Amino acid sequence: MTHKIISYFTFSLCLLLSLSPFVHMHPFAYSQLDYNFYDRSCPRLSMIVRYNLWAAIRNDTRIAASLLRMHFHDCIVNGCDGSVLLDDTEDFKGEKNALPNRKSLRGFEVIDNIKADVERFCPSTVSCADILTLAASEAVVLAGGPFWPVPLGRRDGTTASEKAVTEQLPSPIEPLENITAKFTSKGLDIKDVVVLSGGHTLGFAQCFTFKRRLFDFNGSGKPDPTLDSSALTNLRRLCPKKDSANSNLAPLDSTNLIFDNAYYTNLVSNTGLLESDQALVKDPNTAAMVNSYSANPFLFSNDFAASMVKLGNVGVLTGKDGQIRKKCGSVN
Repeated sequence: MTHKIISYFTFSLCLLLSLSPFVHMHPFAYSQLDYNFYDRSCPRLSMIVRYNLWAAIRNDTRIAASLLRMHFHDCIVNGCDGSVLLDDTEDFKGEKNALPNRKSLRGFEVIDNIKADVERFCPSTVSCADILTLAASEAVVLAGGPFWPVPLGRRDGTTASEKAVTEQLPSPIEPLENITAKFTSKGLDIKDVVVLSGGHTLGFAQCFTFKRRLFDFNGSGKPDPTLDSSALTNLRRLCPKKDSANSNLAPLDSTNLIFDNAYYTNLVSNTGLLESDQALVKDPNTAAMVNSYSANPFLFSNDFAASMVKLGNVGVLTGKDGQIRKKCGSVN
């Protein structure tokens, strides 16, 4: 299985390399960002990111999901400014160790390695925010997902807030209306909620994020009645009712190393893992989109690429705002 996945990654990498001349022909810039931002100042940037991602995924197939998630966690909390990468200091407690991220976000070393390589070729030129955005895009491609041109020119934030994470980051046990409100406060919409939730086609979730669905749904002392019975049996085996199992991992969908639309087909068959995911089928405002994506993987891929560009434009710093960090874990 691993050999097949790596072969698929290698094929995707070759396909992406064949497409790369067309990236700079894209006629649009998004907001104050520019697709050609580093063409002269750091022409090797895309290749450096691509090679590092390919090597990282060969070493750890979970990294694709981890970097996609890290990018979302960065952007949805005070914008795409690389603040999620900052270590705590005497001046602030940051995002990296906030409760939803602590011992959960992973892949920081991959971003650090890319940054170190980029600094060798293009010192003090490329922001950590742009590197994380590019890494998330490349990760999706190398997992078999869609390619999209990434507008660039973000600058790095100089602070981070633990409190902002708890206030702004959606929770897997939050009602859909609350999650939607958090998205709309960032200039995203309900379609983006459905589409970007599809990023859960990759990766795993720790048992504590969905355990109440298995044993005590909404304080009933019983499992979630909408959860498929065979899925319930399998999940209880992975996540038994004891605290020591809270950090055990369960796949977010049935093909969790490959980017596809299985996430939506699982929701339709009531085998979605997280409460917040399965809720998309119960709400009439989102159920039709879930059904469309479960039936049409190409529609999902196209819409996912568009929503990722929107996500990557949330709260960006440009021009003279922020800075270009020398190291992603600390301000200059």
